[in-house]
Amino acid sequence: MRVMVIVKATEDTEKGTPPTPEAMEAMHKYGEAMAEAGIVLVDGAGLLNSSHAKRFAFDGAGVTVTDGPFAETRELVAGYSVWEVKDMAEAVAWAKRWPNPPSGRSEIELRPLFEWQAADESFSEKGL
Repeated sequence: MRVMVIVKATEDTEKGTPPTPEAMEAMHKYGEAMAEAGIVLVDGAGLLNSSHAKRFAFDGAGVTVTDGPFAETRELVAGYSVWEVKDMAEAVAWAKRWPNPPSGRSEIELRPLFEWQAADESFSEKGL
């Protein structure tokens, strides 16, 4: 199954503060350990802070575009990863090992992706 790891923004990420060399090394070691365990990193990236973002609100035929930055840091996304795992239990075990940045509290969210079942043309929540 595939899961998305959503990395929530912090005050540091919104300020545009780059990760420390120690944080980058910890993340590199974490990725190596995952690969050795057979976890496939399908995709992943950090995002620029919300001052570079655009937000779209749709209301019927109307569209409103709002330029960033956005105020509620806790609700913003700073990055993401997509993992291929055996099941949600394996994803949870690896998420618990996520390297916390030394600058304080951080938060990630783990969400399973819908998997398309071509044979019956439906979505599946297999592996949950």
